[in-house]
Amino acid sequence: MIGLIIVASIALLAGLLLSVSSIVFATPKDEKVEALAEALPGINCGACGYSGCEAYAVALAKKETQNGLCPPGGAEVVADIAEILGEAAGAIEKKIAVLKCQGHTGNTSAKMEYQGYDTCQAASLIYGGDGTCQYSCLGKGDCQVACPEDAIEIVDGLAVVNASLCTGCSICAKTCPKNVIDILPEKFIQHVGCKNTDKGAQTRKVCKTGCIGCMRCKKVCEFDAITVENFLATIDYDKCTNCGSCVEACPVDAIYFPLPEIV
Repeated sequence: MIGLIIVASIALLAGLLLSVSSIVFATPKDEKVEALAEALPGINCGACGYSGCEAYAVALAKKETQNGLCPPGGAEVVADIAEILGEAAGAIEKKIAVLKCQGHTGNTSAKMEYQGYDTCQAASLIYGGDGTCQYSCLGKGDCQVACPEDAIEIVDGLAVVNASLCTGCSICAKTCPKNVIDILPEKFIQHVGCKNTDKGAQTRKVCKTGCIGCMRCKKVCEFDAITVENFLATIDYDKCTNCGSCVEACPVDAIYFPLPEIV
């Protein structure tokens, strides 16, 4: 009995000391940080470059970063943050997720029948997936499940993004094991719909619309906005003017303008 009393007394004393310590050494709350965090969407997507909304709020409060880095929040969040910081609200460029692949069943084929967990992460572990193109969208819907806005659906083995619902949060891009989703400014509607870096002859064997690195798009671009490395064309959107000359020049329709319908 004496032992129980001693143990209980020690536990009570320790509890009291912890309570006092939590009060004495408590970090004072920063009301501005709390207000900024509340104004942000709270989905912790990381599109702003920080680990989450609270980290971005802290950086804003300390004036270590700028307003307008939250694509999911849009203009409304920019305005709310500006009001909290006592600054003028600037503009924010809307961004959307873009699938850099056109490997639906009409353009490519399967190399095997996949049997396993119906996720892209699982399928990618088995010889890179069940498609003949090792760079293609796996179409199992990991991005669809991860999207907080329900802006993605799987159509004919490909992820299709609803631009009107997409907020450019980048969660889908981080989820994709094949890295075939990019986050791009919405105003640029021409894209290289391919991530294949094999030689052109090999690419043609696995996909009808895969980039073959022929350089025609680069040659016709008057603004030096296209580079071709490792047999894959890439558009520099700081230079691109949406003129569409590259779309017309591409012999395999690897660059689309606008996005073609999935057939």
